[in-house]
Amino acid sequence: MLLAAPRGFCAGVDRAIEIVELALEHYGPPVYVRHAIVHNTWVVETLERKGAVFVEDESEVPADGIIVFSAHGVAPSVKANARDLGLRSIDATCPLVTKVHFEVRQYAQAGYDIILIGHAGHQEVVGTTGNAPDAVHLVETPQDVAALDLPDPDRVAYATQTTLSVDEAGAVVAAIRAAYPNAKGPKGDDICYATTNRQDATKVLAERSDLVLVVGSETSSNSLRMVEVARDQGVARAELVDRADHIEPSWLEGVETVGLTSGASAPEVLIDEVIAALRARPGGAEVELLDVVEEDMHFALPAELRRLPVALLR
Repeated sequence: MLLAAPRGFCAGVDRAIEIVELALEHYGPPVYVRHAIVHNTWVVETLERKGAVFVEDESEVPADGIIVFSAHGVAPSVKANARDLGLRSIDATCPLVTKVHFEVRQYAQAGYDIILIGHAGHQEVVGTTGNAPDAVHLVETPQDVAALDLPDPDRVAYATQTTLSVDEAGAVVAAIRAAYPNAKGPKGDDICYATTNRQDATKVLAERSDLVLVVGSETSSNSLRMVEVARDQGVARAELVDRADHIEPSWLEGVETVGLTSGASAPEVLIDEVIAALRARPGGAEVELLDVVEEDMHFALPAELRRLPVALLR
C-alpha cells in the first residue's frame, strides 16, 4: 500500500474546524454554522455532537446567536444580513478564498467583466459571485468561454474557484487568453496550494498503483478532482470513499498495489480506518509512504478568537 503525502487537512480546513471548536468552548453551544464548515460528513457529524448546529441560511439563527461562516466563504450580502438580524458572526473563510473575493471586487470596481472558472452551485462559487454579481460570468469549460460575448475585450479579468483540477483550469485559462489576449488574471494561481499539492501527489500515486482510493465526501470538490486526476493518469481504477466500509471488496480483486490519499477536508482518522481495514484482509498490507511535496502552512485565527484566554488556544 502506498500512502501519499501530502494528504488530508489543509491549513484553511484546519483553521475553520478550530474556529468552530473554540467558539463552542468559549461561548458554549449552540454555535450555528452557515453551511457545512468543510465538505466532510465525519467532520460535520463530529461537530454536531459537540453542539454545532448547521444551517443553510442566516435567517435560521435565533437573535443574538453566534454564526460561523464556513471555509468556502459567503457573499457580502450574507454578512450584512447577519448584522441586520443581530447575530454575532465569526468568519472562517479560508484566507485563499478571501484573496479571490478581494480580486473580484477590485476588478469589478475598475469596470471589468470577470470570468469566474468554477462549478455552478458550489458554495465557494456562490460566495465569490456574490462579491460582484453584475460583473461575474461563470464558466466551467473552454466551450463556455467561446459562448461568451463580453462588451469590451480589453476590460476582461478572470479568477478561479480554489479547488479545481489544475489541468482543467489551465485549459480554460488558455481559452480565455486566446479569446481575450489582454485579460487580467491573478499574479500567481487562485487554485490553492493544498489542491495543487494533493493533485501532484495523486498523479505520482496513480503511476505506481493498480487502485487509487481517495478518502473524502461526495460534496468535496477537491476530493472529486483528485479521483479525476488519478483516472486521467491511466490508473486501472480510482474511487472516492467516505469511510473504510465504503470500499467494495471487488475493487481489490487482483490488485497488487493500493494507492491511498485523502482530500483537503478529510481527517487523518479516516485514513487510519482504511489502513486498518486493508491490513485486516488476508495477506495484510504493508504501508509505504510516498512523500511528494512538503507542506508547512498555517493561517492565523480571526482577531476575536486570538484574544481568547491562552488556555483555550491549541
